[in-house]
Amino acid sequence: MYTPHSAQEESDMIESAYQEVLQCYLSSHHRKKVELIERAYRFARQAHSGVRRRSGEPYIMHPIAVAKIVISELGLGSTSICAAFLHDVVEDTDYTHEDIQAAFGPKIASIVEGLTKISGGILGTNASLQAENFRRLLLSMSTDVRVVLIKMADRLHNMRTLDSLRPEKQLKIAGETLYVYAPLAHRLGLFKMKEEFEDLAFRFEHPDKYAEIMSMVDGSATRRNEVVEQFVAPVRAKLDAAGFKYTIKARVKSAYSIWRKMVKKNVGFSDIYDVYAVRVVFENENEADEAIRCWQIYTFFTEGHRVHPDRLRDWITTPKANGYRALHITVMGPDGKWIEVQIRSAKMDRIAELGYAAHWKYKHGDYEEDSELSVWMNTIKEILANPEPDAMDFLDTVKLDLFASEIYVFTPRGELLTLPKGATVLDMAFAIHSQLGFHCIAGKISHRLVPLNHVLDSGDQVEIITSESQVPQPRWLSFCHTARARQRLRSVLRKDSAALREYGRSLFDDALRREGIKPSPKLMSCLLAAHGLASEELFMERLGADELRLSPGELKVYASRESQPASLLSKIWRNPFASRRKPGDNTVRPVDRDKPYILHPGEAEPNFRIEECCSPLPGDDVLGFVDDDEAVVLHKVDCPRAQRLKSLYGDRLVTTCWQGHSCSFEVSVAVDGISRPSLLEDIIHLVSTRLRMALYRLDVDTAGEVTHCVIHLHTDSVGTVSDLCASLKKIEGVRFARRIS
Repeated sequence: MYTPHSAQEESDMIESAYQEVLQCYLSSHHRKKVELIERAYRFARQAHSGVRRRSGEPYIMHPIAVAKIVISELGLGSTSICAAFLHDVVEDTDYTHEDIQAAFGPKIASIVEGLTKISGGILGTNASLQAENFRRLLLSMSTDVRVVLIKMADRLHNMRTLDSLRPEKQLKIAGETLYVYAPLAHRLGLFKMKEEFEDLAFRFEHPDKYAEIMSMVDGSATRRNEVVEQFVAPVRAKLDAAGFKYTIKARVKSAYSIWRKMVKKNVGFSDIYDVYAVRVVFENENEADEAIRCWQIYTFFTEGHRVHPDRLRDWITTPKANGYRALHITVMGPDGKWIEVQIRSAKMDRIAELGYAAHWKYKHGDYEEDSELSVWMNTIKEILANPEPDAMDFLDTVKLDLFASEIYVFTPRGELLTLPKGATVLDMAFAIHSQLGFHCIAGKISHRLVPLNHVLDSGDQVEIITSESQVPQPRWLSFCHTARARQRLRSVLRKDSAALREYGRSLFDDALRREGIKPSPKLMSCLLAAHGLASEELFMERLGADELRLSPGELKVYASRESQPASLLSKIWRNPFASRRKPGDNTVRPVDRDKPYILHPGEAEPNFRIEECCSPLPGDDVLGFVDDDEAVVLHKVDCPRAQRLKSLYGDRLVTTCWQGHSCSFEVSVAVDGISRPSLLEDIIHLVSTRLRMALYRLDVDTAGEVTHCVIHLHTDSVGTVSDLCASLKKIEGVRFARRIS
């Protein structure tokens, strides 16, 4: 938090911060346009004079900080630095776009205008504003990428200073950052920025877990450094003997990545083998020798070390779509744990840290030389030309290509295509040409015919089989894994509404049969209200076009509540502001969003509602969301649906605090162990007798020497479940115990 200073002290502080920006610029390789930067700084300082941030510090400190990120962390030049100083002037002051253009020229004015159009965050307070701002961001990026790079710097500084905001605002901005900014940074190759986005968001969403992981990372630092030094000592000798100029760094995995892996694999911190990695960066004058020298260093590590057979990643021969190039291997360390080794030239390292920002060339406002980026930009332009009618579908379509792992496939002529992992034959057809996608009937891989929905593997050489009589089918939407394919299909299928409705009806009937539910007018009324649609025909059409999705268990929820209002979170999924309150009904007491909302789970009628999709327990990190009737609905903070809520409806969030756990919640715990006599007896004895918990069902499955069981019981809090899992792991033979619902 900012501590107030005297006017002179504040002036000196501001000037000192500006001088730091200037020194970073002067020490760079850019042309020295100091006079232009000085004018932009003085202009912005005068424009924001007297204005303060939420933290209390002078507002000009924010543009200065953004400018510093632009030069010191993104390596951009004078035009971007000036635009960073001026990025809030048009939005927050009386100056206009014409004033900026008259003072600094059309290029800087154009970038500032692009930043002004997407101000207030990519994601607004309602879905239509959110989609419009996201379109503007992508449109700006397709004409001058510096707009989005400066916007990323702006968001990074906002995340670094998030402590000064109220908790519910922190959740909104953190969720928004994870939902869009981190994937976008990943796609642009800004790995350092992407990791910081994720870690900062993690710190505000799960402060206790973040502190716990950082404590474990710091606590293992001494031993980690000893292991790394012992590991790299023989390699240093070989590098020195070969005449390399190099640096070797030990890199620790980010807190967010560690936590995600712990959750995904259900393991503890000590069980994650790649918490740290070794990075070798070498100087290289002759670019033609770059790959050869990487492989030479590779042999230095493999001699005398055991190599993990499935962990070689050659991104030199085939770079990632965002420009990343490096050689990754994983070898056994001196303490018996695997260590990842990243081998890069100095140029590769700059690109790895800064992505395309490290080597974009500007000429008349355009980028050049980056073919993979050009392909992606062309896809974005296609989507912008035919935007989705639904705001969230638009965002989801673009996000398909933002954060996906990549595979590499080949055409019959040997041309290389980069596609997201999970891409199908149909995706590849559309990637080559839209008409090829429309008339595709099959693929041919290794002399074998495969269907349209066949998932491709990296290295496949695929021939697309077409027929002039083939026409796009609505069911093809379920085969698409890329934004381009889905967008092109939707644009064609919308012209045939009858076919879409028929296909949507078949999907709906299949879903009802799977859930064992009979259709009824009341059920359809609930669904229409929940998704904000006026007619059953429109519902089926949206369902058939894949513009509306029924989440798992949603039909059961509505079927059990046919006589009740539609589920809140399902309602806001499509129609968040349609109130159920009757005109003149003022009996509902508004929730005070300016102070923490105390949750009372032990009351006969709890003052909150829990949705079935994530079922949080007392003690979980939860998101409080206020509906139209001022009811508070709870979600786990990291629930996928909560990610959307944080991004789209931040003004409806409320800080929550659990109080009193004297109530009972159903929970399921999965236990895996090595089979032995009396294993189940010991588990039941622990739960029912020692811990005195109410066990009401036990599902057991034994295969060979492994026993898997799911314990269904009643508990009062997440802390009790954690204690149960810890106790279960102490039973002989039990290897894993984890909460699954």
